[in-house]
Amino acid sequence: EANEAIGESLLTYFTAEWERFKFSSKVLDGICAYLNRHCIKRECDEGHDYFEIYCMAMTVWRDKVFNNVYTKLCNAVIDLIRRERNGEMINTRLISGVLDSFVDLGLQRDGRSCKCKITLELYKLRFEQKFIEETENYYMNESGQYLKDNSITEYMKKAEARLHEEGKRVQDYLHEQTLDPLLKSCERILIEKHLEIFHSDFIRLLNDEKNEASGLDKLKSLLEKHIKDHGRQAIEECGDTASNDPKVYVKAILGVYSKYHNLVVTSFDQNTGFIAALDKACGDFINCNAVTQTSTQVSSKSPELLARYCDSILKKSVDSSAKNPEEDELDSALDDVMIVFKYIEDKDVFQKFYARMLAKRLVNQNSASDNAESAMISKLKEACGYEYTSKLQRMFQDMELSKTLNEDFRKLPNEANSVDFSVQVLSSGSWPFSPCPEFTVPSELERSLQKFSAFYSNRHSGRKLNWLFQLSKGELVTNCFRNRYSLQVSTFQMAILLMYNRGDIFTVSELQQYTQLKMEILQQVLAILLKCKLLVCDNIDETGELKYNNKLELFLGYKNKKLRVNINVPLKTEQKVEREATHRNVEEDRKLLIQAAIVRIMKMRKVLQHQKLIAEVLSQLSTRFKPNIPVIKRCIDILIEKDYLQRVEGNKD
Repeated sequence: EANEAIGESLLTYFTAEWERFKFSSKVLDGICAYLNRHCIKRECDEGHDYFEIYCMAMTVWRDKVFNNVYTKLCNAVIDLIRRERNGEMINTRLISGVLDSFVDLGLQRDGRSCKCKITLELYKLRFEQKFIEETENYYMNESGQYLKDNSITEYMKKAEARLHEEGKRVQDYLHEQTLDPLLKSCERILIEKHLEIFHSDFIRLLNDEKNEASGLDKLKSLLEKHIKDHGRQAIEECGDTASNDPKVYVKAILGVYSKYHNLVVTSFDQNTGFIAALDKACGDFINCNAVTQTSTQVSSKSPELLARYCDSILKKSVDSSAKNPEEDELDSALDDVMIVFKYIEDKDVFQKFYARMLAKRLVNQNSASDNAESAMISKLKEACGYEYTSKLQRMFQDMELSKTLNEDFRKLPNEANSVDFSVQVLSSGSWPFSPCPEFTVPSELERSLQKFSAFYSNRHSGRKLNWLFQLSKGELVTNCFRNRYSLQVSTFQMAILLMYNRGDIFTVSELQQYTQLKMEILQQVLAILLKCKLLVCDNIDETGELKYNNKLELFLGYKNKKLRVNINVPLKTEQKVEREATHRNVEEDRKLLIQAAIVRIMKMRKVLQHQKLIAEVLSQLSTRFKPNIPVIKRCIDILIEKDYLQRVEGNKD
């Protein structure tokens, strides 16, 4: 029957028989599972050429049925696809059913075992090669005729639609590995074969823009839409990784930008209209995409991730075996950052996050390169002006002054049992740090702090020092374990560990009374010490939370392969609070900036309509962020209440 049938009737008959045979073979294979596991396996182990039941059934079908009709099947499938390309409705299930057999029958023995593995060799050899050849012939004829009858703009639309159709065709009923060779073949026939015609026509459009404005505008809008869609798709394909890994996110953006920037430079001769289309598309997909949509503040997610990306490239590698990048590599990476920065709407959000991360790098002395840090600030200053980077530059000045201050302090005579320490004095208005939570300094450190405070007061009368112990760190040397370890700890961890000079066991309540830390912070500090196995606690409940009456004992059997151990890791509470505080500070600063802009405009204009005032505020602040109109209205009302502005009587607008 298969030999006599042709066309669609052959596909219908073959699909039905194939699905029935395949189902029966699976059932029979299940019934003969014992035979497969023992008898056939034993025969194979002895060197006989045996297959498992299912593999044998597939081989029989391939040899007795498929090999006799595959040419007719292939021609019938290609004919059905040709009819679909011509606009006819077809039964795609027939195609997918037949092509499944091309894949499933590509059986090969898996080594010397009795099992088989499926390869795509049969599918590619018997179908894919011929299908792609027929596709090339089809589009060669169609593209040539369409170009004769229509303009380049219309042809571009047609080509894009055809490429989209072929991608959907693979998704619907062809094997997924056909996608790349099929699209490459289509692009070569639809685009590369006609590049000379495109170039000559684009040059004519560019030279004669006034006469062909509509055609050129269509090309610009097509390019803009394509870049926007491709950018969003590239970020979406990264999935949840992009939300948590700034490197993945920024690299995805730069990949799209580089591809289309090169296209605009080479193919469109850097035409200003196409450059503007590229810029607009990049601005759209960078500020609104799958990653930003997951955030409560859509427009602030991209600047936050970009700031974190900067932090990752400007910070020293934590892994001692990893090599820090060279100056040239850092400079190139910073140029890439500025490309993305150019398209970010909320540049003030980037500034806040960048300032906080820069402050941590400077305080912890883990910048990969001082030159790279200075270069980045120079690039930001060039892009946004002096005011944008003034606080960042003052941070560097404070660090230089602190070096001089520490050198002079070390010249003072040392007292017996004094602690070797250095201090960084930071001006409160320039550094984005929160005040220290309530904390009692260990008595071992108290004299050193008093000595420095007295020294600083003599130098600068009238200034007050506020200690930020949550950012401080130190080094403890142990004498209670089998080996002598050097522990790098935070000041909170140090205060707790120094307690164990007085005894081996303390309750959580005693530690809390001694340090005066809030229970939420103390819980996390103790959790790190328990995880490192410096302390042990036997009676923790199932929730893992420590209670006031829990007893913590110093673990005298502590061991570590390294003699220098770093246990100073950031607290989760700190990270969450910092992120929330940064967003909160951004909102407060925005209100002040909006009010300042309103006052500047009204000083110049004296009298201005409400809508025009809002428009000018939007225009003035667009380089820093995109203000919300309701917020602008609230700021106008605040300034009216403060008597900076007043409404014109009898005029509502």
